[in-house]
Amino acid sequence: MRRAGARGPRVVGPGEGGARLSSSRRSSRRRTTARAEEQALTEQSDAGTPADAVPEHRSRTRLLLALAAAVLVADLVTKVVVVATIEPGADIRVLGGLLYLTQLRNLGAAFSFAEGATVVFSAVAVVVAVVIVRIARRLSSLGWAVSLGLVLGGALGNLVDRVFRAPGFLRGGVVDFLSVFAPDGRAFPVFNIADSAIVCGGILGALLALRGIEFDGTRAGTRPPPAPTEPA
Repeated sequence: MRRAGARGPRVVGPGEGGARLSSSRRSSRRRTTARAEEQALTEQSDAGTPADAVPEHRSRTRLLLALAAAVLVADLVTKVVVVATIEPGADIRVLGGLLYLTQLRNLGAAFSFAEGATVVFSAVAVVVAVVIVRIARRLSSLGWAVSLGLVLGGALGNLVDRVFRAPGFLRGGVVDFLSVFAPDGRAFPVFNIADSAIVCGGILGALLALRGIEFDGTRAGTRPPPAPTEPA
């Protein structure tokens, strides 16, 4: 006999059991979806931004800017010294005639190329500087950091002359003072520190491009394809 007050087994109706099962399934789906989204975000982060990518970008950017600043300072200081100590047109023989120091004003591009187009080259220098600064944000290659740093420093060095020297704004004459092998640029056009940096940086950049080295340090054609995405 059943004791008085004793409870029998609770019978779950079909409606209540179905509701519990449906709720359990929805909760399970939500947990599965959350895990899948978290895993996808983690994989995307690992593939797109390696742990050392940001520090490497920053170090290359710092190198580029430091090298550009060093070239700019060296160029400006030497020009100031030349203007203060060497008369225009004078030739000072040094290193046994391997190098001559002089003072000329160049209204063209590097190595006295295309004289008379000062405004055009001033605009080009501004564009080059802006482009290099934008590239620096995603730069990981040591070689490209050196190349672009040299070009940026040289472009800014000559741009300062074009902005602040006579005969006027963006039309100023660039101070050239290095003549190799013969005086007055007879063997080779007279140049300055900025010209040398631009040419050296350009040659290095051309070599890097020929070797297929990208700004991020990888070689062209060797970058792994993006991982396929699974259908939702």
